[in-house]
Amino acid sequence: MPPGKIAQVLSIVFGLLIFSQSVQALDSNLATSEFGTARLVSAVTATGSLERIPLGLHLTLPEGWKTYWRSPGDAGLPARIDWNGSSNLADAEIRWPIPERFSLFGLETFGYEHDVVLPILARPTKPGEPMSLAANVDYLVCKDICVPITAALALELPAGTAKPSEFAHLIDRFNVRVPSAATAAGLTIASAVASGSGTAARLTVSTRSDIPFGKPDLLIEAPPGHAFGKPRVERYDGGHIARFVVPAFPPKDEALPGTTLTLTVTDGDRAAEVQVTPAAGAGGSVASELALALLAALIGGLILNLMPCVLPVLSIKLLSVVSHGGAERSATRRAFLASSAGILGSFALLASAAVAVKAAGATVGWGMQFQEPLFLVFMIVVVTLFAANLWGLFEVMLPAGLGTMLGSTPSQGLTGHFLTGALATLLATPCSAPFLGTAIAYALSRGAVEIYAIFAALGLGLALPYLAVAAFPGLATRLPRPGAWMATLRRVLALALAATALWLLWVLASSSGRTAALGVGAIMAAAVAALAFLPRARVAVAGLVIFAFVVPAALGTSAAPEKIEDATLWRSFDRQAIPRLVAEGKTVFVDVTADWCLTCQVNKRLVVGNDSVSARLKTPDVVALRADWTRPDPAIAEYLASHGRYGIPFNVVYGPSRPDGIVLPELLTVGSVLEALDEAKRR
Repeated sequence: MPPGKIAQVLSIVFGLLIFSQSVQALDSNLATSEFGTARLVSAVTATGSLERIPLGLHLTLPEGWKTYWRSPGDAGLPARIDWNGSSNLADAEIRWPIPERFSLFGLETFGYEHDVVLPILARPTKPGEPMSLAANVDYLVCKDICVPITAALALELPAGTAKPSEFAHLIDRFNVRVPSAATAAGLTIASAVASGSGTAARLTVSTRSDIPFGKPDLLIEAPPGHAFGKPRVERYDGGHIARFVVPAFPPKDEALPGTTLTLTVTDGDRAAEVQVTPAAGAGGSVASELALALLAALIGGLILNLMPCVLPVLSIKLLSVVSHGGAERSATRRAFLASSAGILGSFALLASAAVAVKAAGATVGWGMQFQEPLFLVFMIVVVTLFAANLWGLFEVMLPAGLGTMLGSTPSQGLTGHFLTGALATLLATPCSAPFLGTAIAYALSRGAVEIYAIFAALGLGLALPYLAVAAFPGLATRLPRPGAWMATLRRVLALALAATALWLLWVLASSSGRTAALGVGAIMAAAVAALAFLPRARVAVAGLVIFAFVVPAALGTSAAPEKIEDATLWRSFDRQAIPRLVAEGKTVFVDVTADWCLTCQVNKRLVVGNDSVSARLKTPDVVALRADWTRPDPAIAEYLASHGRYGIPFNVVYGPSRPDGIVLPELLTVGSVLEALDEAKRR
């Protein structure tokens, strides 16, 4: 062989020897057995000046065999590494990628198949100096039998510039599967509730995802003695909400509520890990939960009759009652049953709309239709025409046969009573009441059956006063007979509806701008004037009504300016700022409100605007955040859903002692707000 060729071959051999030495410096010896292999690998070529050296324990397994996660479940053992014999190593932390769930004979275990890299962060005692690693690894592999494996691994990392090694990508592939904080993964754990006891014990966890869930799962780590079955997963809101119902098996003498758990929510390559302490919930089965929610809906609907949203309809209710003085009991019963049917039918339509919106993947909530300008115009038209009818400006003439059967006017016939019930329902939706929020949250976080059932119970509760009169017509027939005094009463009571129309115009101004609201108001004033002074005004009124629906699009603004009534007190809502403010020792008061929510306005004037509450909110250690939901805002809708709420008012107090927040009742009191501020502040 010519000398030149010999030199070339020697150069190649020498280069291969150098390359092999560099490879040996980046991974350990390979521990091999019939049950797989184990080795240490490094993501960098040298220690450099790194305070954490990225390493990995690479395990490969034969087909059908598995090894275990840090919390293996009902059986198995996680990998353990003894670093005795290493030099320049202060400590090393194993990071655990998302495992797979293995269900077999009722046992739930978690681990890995085929191959896995457990990322390791090694902290050198003296950064920049060489590191010598001696790892004695114990791990378990299982198939039909389980075999404990021990591997002795050694890895030398030289000093020098820390460049990415050939194993960097392999380690990173598993490192990105290590569960992160919920905010980074786009996952939120809204609530964890423990309920039942004995064989009926279970844990219910509600979660939300920024993108629809694909294959969600929940991994639960608890103190020794606790065990959990495979969760049942329910998905809602277009897949953005996942609810896990998990059979729980706590130790005999321990209760699950108050126990600190580590929850890992997974969805493909995404995972979020958080520690929670489950709250105590009502025990019993899913059926008993539905029964309690139905009872809450019934009571909430009944109380809704006393809320400010429904007060304008009381004028029509009162007129309906007094108009039956001296009437036949059967006619009175039919009239009030018609009003009840109007309420129940309207709630059925609302339930259908909620089911349809959820199926489309959009956010749905109680009273959200008042965010839509066209709905506001519709309500303004309806309320104005009802008021004009009470003023006697027009009557609706029905065909002779139908008029004989139903009555001659909407205020007297069954059609009018049905419409009265429908109007009561529509005006009730921007209000909240005790028990109502709980029932609505239960319904909207579940499926179509629950939504229809809860909304039917709400309608039944709102209709109970009408049904009571229908059951006992004597309550109305014993009143004085209608006479000339009824005309005066009708005109006076119409003022309540006129005031409602003005309020709706104010809400429209908040969503579409003052110009649009003034335009709609002028059109409706012209319609009322036409009814009062023109002999054949119905065609003109119909044209004006159609024109009113065009005004918001023609004159409305695309974005309403943000409203902060008192800049010295309120800041704009920023959900991400809440943890930071609490970490700084601040107490945070969140007020989710809207111009169309009359209960919110009552809370604002009677409680939040109270001198003692206002003074407390202005103290330096309190931050008040106002979330204005007058117009649609996905961030606010998501915040409400994360708390299992779908309607407002909604108020929460956060603080150093309650970073998870104290949810206040729908109807605020001065005492409840001040008490929550004190409790959240305590350390």
